Amino acid sequence: MMMKEIKSPFLRTIYEYGLITVSIWIMVVGIYFFKFPNHFAFGGITGFSTVVSQLTHWSASDFTSVTNIALLLFGFLFLGKSFGLKTVYATMVMSVSLSLLERFCPLSSPLTSQPLLELMFAIFLPAVGTAILFNIGASSGGTDIIAMILKKYSSMNIGTVLMLVDIASVIASYFIFGVETGLFSTIGLAAKSLVIDDVIENINLCKCFNIICDDPKPICDFIINSLNRSATVYHAEGAFTHHDKTVIMTTMKRSQALKLRNYIKRVEPTAFMLISNSSEIIGKGFLAN
Repeated sequence: MMMKEIKSPFLRTIYEYGLITVSIWIMVVGIYFFKFPNHFAFGGITGFSTVVSQLTHWSASDFTSVTNIALLLFGFLFLGKSFGLKTVYATMVMSVSLSLLERFCPLSSPLTSQPLLELMFAIFLPAVGTAILFNIGASSGGTDIIAMILKKYSSMNIGTVLMLVDIASVIASYFIFGVETGLFSTIGLAAKSLVIDDVIENINLCKCFNIICDDPKPICDFIINSLNRSATVYHAEGAFTHHDKTVIMTTMKRSQALKLRNYIKRVEPTAFMLISNSSEIIGKGFLAN
């Protein structure tokens, strides 16, 4: 179910914050069960926490929670009303979840003896959660709050600053945890943004149809009335037969695309369908300009 399909503002808010909660829990599982026990030092505050926990009496979970709450306070202080409620909620859910896991499910060692396998989960799970948050205009706080403050009060390149924080944590991991952990952290740092981009692209993936047919009416009726989409129709001519043809151009989500494809095969088996993927469509019913 798409959020924009929910008409009630109250239900939309419930759905949105439920999605934020699930996204944070996905991230927390990857961070607590796979990143922290293996000392993988990538990924903003949680990556930095693995380094700090080794040098101090703080646990990685507690340091992450305290740092996130401190950054929240800085956010309120420097950003005021522009500070997003979604970010506050997401940060609190993450901090509370990590603290509860630390108390009720303590870990003294990695879950398996396969660090590469655990690295995959440490990258993939937080990346999925982050991608879902980005897709609904939310964030998990942490270094994102630093980015908001820098954007408002300086002309510094935010992406460069945040990347330098990650690189510093990874470099420190070579000296504190050894070369093997440092190399794993380097792989995690390089792969994190790629996985996030790929997940966001798959979330937003749509199917673009160009349908060449003889009778467009039943197909257009199905698109409009059954799928709640629209279409553009234009006339064409077959290059070989010189017969008049109609081309229907439309775009929709993958679940709808399967229904349309099956319907066309049933009502007009001779129709020619050109189906392509697109993850960035701007216009009514899709992304805003």
